[in-house]
Amino acid sequence: MKALLLESIHPLAESILRDAGIEVDVRTGALDESELIDALRGVDLVGIRSKTEITPAVLDKAADLKAIGAFCIGTNQISLDDAAGKGVVAFNAPFSNTRSVVELAIAEIIMMARRLTEKDSSLHDGVWDKNAKGSHEIRGRRLGIVGYGNIGSQLSVVAEMLGLQVYFYDTDDKLAMGNAHRCDSLDELLEVAEVVTLHVDGRSGNAGFFGAEQFAKMRPRSLFLNLSRGFVVDYEALRDNLQSGHIAGAAVDVFPSEPKKRGDAFTSPLQGIPNVILTPHIGGSTEEAQEDIGRFVATKLRDYVDRGTTTLSVNLPSLTLEARPGGRRISHLHLNTPGVLAKVNSILAAHGVNIEGQLLNTRGENGYVVTDVAELPDAAVEELRAMPETIRLRLID
Repeated sequence: MKALLLESIHPLAESILRDAGIEVDVRTGALDESELIDALRGVDLVGIRSKTEITPAVLDKAADLKAIGAFCIGTNQISLDDAAGKGVVAFNAPFSNTRSVVELAIAEIIMMARRLTEKDSSLHDGVWDKNAKGSHEIRGRRLGIVGYGNIGSQLSVVAEMLGLQVYFYDTDDKLAMGNAHRCDSLDELLEVAEVVTLHVDGRSGNAGFFGAEQFAKMRPRSLFLNLSRGFVVDYEALRDNLQSGHIAGAAVDVFPSEPKKRGDAFTSPLQGIPNVILTPHIGGSTEEAQEDIGRFVATKLRDYVDRGTTTLSVNLPSLTLEARPGGRRISHLHLNTPGVLAKVNSILAAHGVNIEGQLLNTRGENGYVVTDVAELPDAAVEELRAMPETIRLRLID
């Protein structure tokens, strides 16, 4: 087994995979499509973060690829349906960096409310500018959270502890945490919130959903944060509202187009505007979060290789079958059509194979069954592979 880890993934991930007997190639930067196609020749597992895109073209060429680890929350950089169609499982880290993102959001809200970046810049320029004009406490302010998932809901709890009044809007029906108030529409949230922070996911339908119309509906002199996805916001419109004074400050951690590696040039229409905090996609970039992400995703990749476990997969049926000593395990990903399990078991029975353990789950167009047997003749393996419904068959000893 060979693994390729890109984009400076935490060393713990490499250690976990190496301890499982997997050969690991580690690279610091992201790769473009043609580079990735070349790099994935003979590679079974690939680990990426947000910059490397696993496109249909990459998947077409990566004949040996069995699993993808997204060492981050987002998976919009992966063609998940194409991966599933080729029997490539994908995992991410949906929980590991939530606290880091929440703490950055809180810090930036305080920094903008107190205009700390401007005070800092003045002192570095040798100017003593001590005054209270435009500086405010966040206690008692109304925070509007757009997107109430793992990050948004945790931010809600921490913000309320600091004395903020929390309002949230989500397209799904989410349980309010603490005293948070659910808004029935985005417009309702924008009408009341003095600070608006985005924590939406990377689905394509969210592209460009926050633009000139939404900024116009925000309260005058309110604050704006985007720590979710760069493509969800029209930053030209944000710049115009900052320059007009309608928006008093902004903090942005994600951008529509981001450099592939550390040290590359970066430009944004938001550069040079007072009370604007720009950070290079570091919401989850704390040592604690990166270590936990490295552990979580690498463990998922290892368990898939060792046991066929797909628990918390983002594109294939989720399944865990308790490991049994000895024997062989058949990992069979197939088209989700009626009668597949009966076919599998019929083939095994015809070859005198006794099933010692078995578990099936389905998800959309795909089905996944893991079967433990004592012995498995080669002829039975070939028949299982030849089934028209078979997408990928793996044998695990």
